[in-house]
Amino acid sequence: MLFNELGLSADLLRAVSDQGYETPTPIQRDAIPHILEGHDILAGAQTGTGKTAGFTLPMLQILGDPLSGSRPVRALVLTPTRELAAQVNESVHTYGKYRPVRSMEIYGGVSARPQITKINRGVDVVIATPGRLLDHIRQGNIDLSAVEIFVLDEADRMLDMGFIRDIRQIIKQLPKERQNLLFSATFSKEIRELANNLLDNPAEIQVAARNTTADRVEQLVYPVDKARKRELLSEMIGRGNWQQVLVFTRTKHGANRLAKQLNQDGITTDAIHGGKGQGARTKALRDFKAGKTRVLVATDIAARGLDIQKLPHVVNFELPHVPEDYVHRIGRTARAGQDGTAVSLVCIDEQKLLKDIEQLLKRGIKKEFVPGYEVDKRIKAEPVQKGGAGRGKPRGGAGAPRSKGPRPAGRKRPGKNARGAQRKRSNGSSRSRAS
Repeated sequence: MLFNELGLSADLLRAVSDQGYETPTPIQRDAIPHILEGHDILAGAQTGTGKTAGFTLPMLQILGDPLSGSRPVRALVLTPTRELAAQVNESVHTYGKYRPVRSMEIYGGVSARPQITKINRGVDVVIATPGRLLDHIRQGNIDLSAVEIFVLDEADRMLDMGFIRDIRQIIKQLPKERQNLLFSATFSKEIRELANNLLDNPAEIQVAARNTTADRVEQLVYPVDKARKRELLSEMIGRGNWQQVLVFTRTKHGANRLAKQLNQDGITTDAIHGGKGQGARTKALRDFKAGKTRVLVATDIAARGLDIQKLPHVVNFELPHVPEDYVHRIGRTARAGQDGTAVSLVCIDEQKLLKDIEQLLKRGIKKEFVPGYEVDKRIKAEPVQKGGAGRGKPRGGAGAPRSKGPRPAGRKRPGKNARGAQRKRSNGSSRSRAS
């Protein structure tokens, strides 16, 4: 099937052709006709499947030409992160280039005044994160009573981030008669409950098996002692001449610390997380896409919605606490038909987290061992403390600061022999200096 068989208008097909696309992805092929027919949809699709264009294209066609007069908001897209909001808005501009449609992003971390100015001038499509949009609603800055299409993008992440109350408050501001489109990478019980309350007799679309990872991603696990993870990562980047690497940590402190260490190793690196201002996050992502920065270290929240074409490598420097987050992480690579590699550096503390991920995937992940980085079996596993990825203070994990106070009861230091062996191995190996 080709794009010109989906019922899209000539100006939209022209914009699609400008991007070099002729054949729709499965989610686009299945979703676009249903949306054009006015159906609510519940769509399950992994990242990198083209779902943004899957709702942007039919949304632009349904809106048609702008209304005269006050030009009210007619389409609302909610996203979990600022980066995803920017990506969706870019898609609206790309595919709406031959239509007089106005769109804007609304998110926190920047001044609200320019946003108010744009709203007052009139805008057709608003792409927003829930928190800042709710602020504008409460202050009477925006009217959503004319919304015809409501899109909830990456709904599973919305729930994970605790946005459900904000979403419900926003929905109360929308007219009852509207078209609803819900997209989620996974279908949990909570997502089903949300869909039942939001959608009216929806068409259900599932283009990938539930909770599966992208087929074109090669997944590898490298067992390594926690203290030597950064050293191994630096060597792998240098030896493999990796030029674009997205690395995940559990905490923003861990992201900052790892970025500093990799820079000291001669690898240009930046960090992106919720603790950074929007300007710094935008610059870090722009430099990474342009190749000015070789490695981008990110937390789960900051990386959600990042759209990086031809990203070859994703590294789990620390495994996530939630197995589904592993699926989201590695979905950053192997997008739009490209191949990719997802590497996980796993220490003894993370064996339970790895087992949970493999149970979710319903298969084991191939393990490879790097000579010189053999795991010291005398080091005992310690519990991985839960710390929000970018939320609150880090409370543990490889990137957390060491406590200067007494060690909590029940947690013993490695034995003298184990510590000595670990130091000896670390001092005896050569560190790769990647340029």
